[in-house]
Amino acid sequence: MEIMLETNYQTSRWKGIEVQTMPHVIVKMYTGRTEDQKNQLAEAITRDVVEIAKCEEKSVSVAIEEVDPSQWPEKVYRPDILNNEANLYKKPGYNPFK
Repeated sequence: MEIMLETNYQTSRWKGIEVQTMPHVIVKMYTGRTEDQKNQLAEAITRDVVEIAKCEEKSVSVAIEEVDPSQWPEKVYRPDILNNEANLYKKPGYNPFK
């Protein structure tokens, strides 16, 4: 499972309404979780983001992208982990290419 958190907090105006547009969390994980599990995960992530990032719940969005395990190395590990190490705050303890 990989979690990406976009943390560029902004307040902007949309159709005359001030809105907070931060953060958006993207979770990439193997296929096979139930809708209930995905909802529980999204709720837990939302609670933690609100508490730690000091933002309102209405500003948080969570997306879950399921990836077939056979495609994980090339679709996720290489582009999002190997080629993005400078932005990783939690590095995995595995490397599918070794």
